[in-house]
This record gives sequence, C-alpha cells and structure tokens, in this order.
Amino acid sequence: MSRPWSNGYVADVAYIEGYYVQQSPMRLALACHIGGVAMDLPQPDDPVSYLELGCGLGIGALLTAAANPEWRVTAIDYNPAHIAAGASLARAARLDNIHFVEADLSQFAESAEGRAMPAADFVSMHGLWSWVSRDVRAGIVRLLAAKTRPGGAVHVSYNALPAWQGAVGMQRIVYEAGIRSAGRSDLQAQTGLALARDIKAAGGKYLVESPLASDLIDTTSAMAAEYLSHEFMSAHWAPAFHADVAAAMAGAKLDWVASANPLENFNELMLTEEQRALLDRYDDPIMRELVKDTCFPRQLRHDVFMRGARRLRSDERDARLAQLTVIPVVSPAELQTTLHVPAGKAEMSAPLKTMMAAAMRGPATIAELLALEPGHSTPPELIGVLVGSNQCQVALRPDGPQPDSADRLNRTLAARVESIAEAKTSSGLASSRFGGGLSAPPLVQFIAGRLLSGEREDRIEAWIEKLSADILPEKRDKVREVVGIAVEQRVPILRQLRIVPE
Repeated sequence: MSRPWSNGYVADVAYIEGYYVQQSPMRLALACHIGGVAMDLPQPDDPVSYLELGCGLGIGALLTAAANPEWRVTAIDYNPAHIAAGASLARAARLDNIHFVEADLSQFAESAEGRAMPAADFVSMHGLWSWVSRDVRAGIVRLLAAKTRPGGAVHVSYNALPAWQGAVGMQRIVYEAGIRSAGRSDLQAQTGLALARDIKAAGGKYLVESPLASDLIDTTSAMAAEYLSHEFMSAHWAPAFHADVAAAMAGAKLDWVASANPLENFNELMLTEEQRALLDRYDDPIMRELVKDTCFPRQLRHDVFMRGARRLRSDERDARLAQLTVIPVVSPAELQTTLHVPAGKAEMSAPLKTMMAAAMRGPATIAELLALEPGHSTPPELIGVLVGSNQCQVALRPDGPQPDSADRLNRTLAARVESIAEAKTSSGLASSRFGGGLSAPPLVQFIAGRLLSGEREDRIEAWIEKLSADILPEKRDKVREVVGIAVEQRVPILRQLRIVPE
C-alpha cells in the first residue's frame, strides 16, 4: 500500500529508469528554431543551468550533467527513494555539478532552497503534469515564474486530450479496483487491469468500442509493472487539453512554441489535405493545435514553451537551422527513407534521399547537406526529417572532446548490466557532442563500458559469456547474433560520438 505521506501519489514502487531525448537541451533548442523563435545556444563559458522537475531516478539529469560538466543541474522529485537512487549514481560517477532535491513542488517555490536555486536556461518535466494534484501544478507554475530565465525553454510532456478521452473510464476502473485490493501499487494495478480485461471480455461498451482503451488492455501485459503503477494508480491522474496547459504556463509568462517531436510541427505529414484546410481557418496557434489534436491521435504531447519568445522571420529561422550540425545515431545500413506518419506513408524524394544518405556518413551542417542538392529541400524540412525520424541528433559541440565526467557516468551505468535479458527501458549514455544523452539499451551500455575499460571487439565471446549467465544454452546462438549486430551497428556510432575510444 502507498505510504501515508504520499498524498495519493505512487511512492511505494520506484518509477522505470529511462532517458527521453525530448528532454535534451538541443531538442528544446531545435523545437524553438522550427517554431520560429530565437533560442541562443550555450557558449562554452556560459553559466548554464538545467532543471528537471519530477526527475524520477534521474537518468536524464545525470546524462545532462555528465555531458556538460561546467553546467549546473538540479533534479527534483517528491519520492525520497528516487532522489536516493539518483544521488547514489552521481556519487559513484563523481559528478559534482548535479544536485538532487527531495521536495514537494506545491511549496518549493516559496522555500529557502527554492529561492536560492539558480535561474534555469532549460527546464523539463516528463509526464509529471498528468499525475499531480492541482496544488502541485499551481506550485510548478509559481516555480517556473520565479526560476525560468528570460529566453529560457521549458519542456512539458503530458497525457493529452482528446486522445485519452476513450481511456478515461478504463483508468478509473483500474484505479478504483486497485485501491480496494491489498499489496503494493504495482500489484494493485495488476488487479485493476485484470478487472478491465474481464469487463472487455464481457462486452463492456466503453472498453470494447474505444480503440485506445481496447489496445491498452491488450498491451499492458507486456509493459513494466513500475510504469503501470505510476500511470494508472495516481489519485490525481488527469489528462489535459493543450489549451489548458498553455493557459497555465501563461501564468509564468511562458509562450507555447512547438512540439519537441519535430515531425509533429509539419502539418503536411500529420494531417490530410481536408484537415489542413480546416486548420487554415485559424491563425491562433492554440486553436490550430486543438484542431490538430482532434484530427490525429497524440496520447503524449511534448510541448516546448519559452519565457520571452522572440519571433523570427522565415529567412532568419532558416539561417539558424542551416548552421546546426547533425550527427547520425543509426548506421548507414539502417537508413529509412519512407516515413509512416498520421497523414499516410511519406516517401522521400530522390534528392532528399541523397542528403539523408550523406548525413549518415558523419557530422554535417544542414547547409552542407542542402548544398548537395540545391533547391530541393529547406532547412526545416531536412532537419525535421533527419531528427524527427530518430536517425540523427543535433550536436551542441560538433568537435568537442568527451569529458572525463561523461566517461565516468557511462562506466557506472555499464557496470550495472549483468544480463542481456535485463528489461530496462530506453536508458542512455552521456555524450558531450550532443550536450546530453544518446538513447542506449542495456546491451549498448555494456559494450560501451567494456570498450571504455580498454577491451576490444575481439573479446566478444567473453562478453557473450558474461551476458548469457541466465540464458538457456539453446538460446546462446541468438545472444551471439544480437551482440554481433550491436557491435557492428552501434560501435561505429559510439566512436564517432567519442563515447568510446578509437
């Protein structure tokens, strides 16, 4: 059962460990540029401050701190177990530029510690807004008003309406059945989900006819128990309309700019021609987002706001985007030139394919890629496709070395991986070139750690033996195949990013 101090939050089960690239400083900067708003990129000697609210186990904040040892990172969470876990990793990696804070955000802005905290250039809160009470949301807005630097960017992700409307009843069934059962929150969630499955099997109208509720019921059995408990067992669970979140953020003088998912900013990929015609009836961006959210399913929004938005002309926006450097995060053999988007299947033109293939060969500015096929694309289109398809990331320091702090954290994260069967979700590795993290599953973390320790790929059989201790002998060939593919495809990327030595 939840502890009495939890005030309706799930606190008896730690949240899943994860890294979400939408929280990275350069992804926020890219969203601002695409949205036509000036975002000044940090210079080497700038005293940059990064703040994460509801940090969970702190992986994103740790990667940001390790990749940017001159920055100051603050990570706040209500759950002391989360703070203890994050602080333990920081100590193990000897990171002295990150501060983990256990705090109630409904009151933190007015506290002595809150007042002493530096103004933030970047702020991120992933999922928090949907799971906390009105008092906490109000406290968050007061904190943002007091501690977001003019020109600073704020990332807010949340369960969005109307996409979630078909599953509101499902969540309530899971929650109410769960709190009436014994055990921890993860067991309560399973009890509630079992009832939801039974209701669906019995033909319950709102669990059968709602595609989202029906799909969730079918897929939750494969989801991490820690995620399910936090998603469904909060007493304050509440999806939100974008307009309401934007209105709340306005209380901190924050203007909505764009989505941190680049492709969502391109209406040609998200909407049909008829839907775009409806959208074009309105100039107001909040109304346009409501139309978009009503036309295509967006369960989780990743909104970027700015305090003091300075609007750019289209030529100024394009000039800023053209100067950005992209680095591939997939191998050339993995290049995808067909995108499956809400508006249908988007097949890239031959010139765009040429530019995308060139991007796979290594760091390049958008201007350099566009020069390969003059007149066949624009900076927003090219960078939107490369980054939005998760095949490239934007570099903060295209030529920067990897600092010792990043190596120490990457070794620390890798040392925890003991089996290829571990089910951690979307964790990462610190990358100074990105100014944040590279998404990396446990296997890639393990390989990076071994290479950082001076081993070479010819040790692969020893790696397989280490990773297969709890794997049945008849499955060893599959392990060998998976490890071999990871070495072939991921190690060149790790070397290009200087995460591991040449």
